Amino acid sequence: MKRNAGCWRRRLVVLTIATSWVSGCATESFEPNGVALCPPVVEYSRKFQAQAAEELELLPNGSAVVEIMRDYAVMRGQARACR
Repeated sequence: MKRNAGCWRRRLVVLTIATSWVSGCATESFEPNGVALCPPVVEYSRKFQAQAAEELELLPNGSAVVEIMRDYAVMRGQARACR
């Protein structure tokens, strides 16, 4: 087994989780009358966003939480575009 196999395994787990979240949302994409449903986007204050950014900076390089937050940012953008 290669030395970096654990790193790839972690990324695969995160990708699997993100895929399941996205596919879970896709199962109910329309109301009965055919109108598309868009997930709500929670709005955060600038102060709260600044606090979150500071906390993310404290995480080590390669942190799974950072990767998940990137995925979450993409999903928030998709939800905004859906509106």
